[in-house]
Amino acid sequence: MAMQLDSPRPQAHRPAHRRARRRRRRWLLRVAVVIVSALTLVAGFFSVLFVTTPSVRNAPTLVAGILAAHHDPSDHGVVPSKVAAALLATEDSRFYSDPAVDLQGTVRAMWGLVTQNPNLGGATLEVQLAKLLYTPDQSAPLALAKQVVLAVKLDQAFTKHQILAMYLDAVYFGDGAYGITAAAQHYFGRSPEALSWAQATLLAGLVQAPTAYNPHHHLHLALLRRDHVLERMVAVGDLTPAQVAAVRTQPLDPAIPFSG
Repeated sequence: MAMQLDSPRPQAHRPAHRRARRRRRRWLLRVAVVIVSALTLVAGFFSVLFVTTPSVRNAPTLVAGILAAHHDPSDHGVVPSKVAAALLATEDSRFYSDPAVDLQGTVRAMWGLVTQNPNLGGATLEVQLAKLLYTPDQSAPLALAKQVVLAVKLDQAFTKHQILAMYLDAVYFGDGAYGITAAAQHYFGRSPEALSWAQATLLAGLVQAPTAYNPHHHLHLALLRRDHVLERMVAVGDLTPAQVAAVRTQPLDPAIPFSG
């Protein structure tokens, strides 16, 4: 009796499986092409911006111009340690270790423009300084892209200490006070180096929204913002919770009376 061979298993599903794999490969290839093309366009766009945006060597002159226009004094390159620590903890905690651009923060800021949510920022101090000096009052996507390029140029042209000093000279603290020297004198009647932790952290909190947090008119909001600054200082290890508790009990001792 002849041996009966097993009939082969159906193969109909295999061609369909191979077609599905080919479709996936084609889809992945198209996605890769789109990503590479987009990155090439972005790189080309920023290369053009790097060439067309101005040199930043005049940044100190522009800072001096801001102070002269408002008749405010300069810090002359002196960075008050308490104000600097409070500012960096809140605005750019990786300032000394990272490059001029925070990619995640830039993407969030771009998305904030699209969604009209200004609180999605995360700009480095270099980007903020670039905006102050070269694109003030501009918030369009092109202006943000220019700020990123100018921030890179600032980082290449100046030391971190110089950038921080220029920022503290040019930034607005409210009530007509431009620069940390004018702000310390205006709000507390003393030099920046003589500020207490309570005073330094309050001033550092003003730069985000100097009108909304103006302690002469909105003391409660200014103190809430100062508490956020203190929490950030604990988070980055500059102060302990016990030190923060002590700072909150320190009197502001203002030169001009505050009202809540």
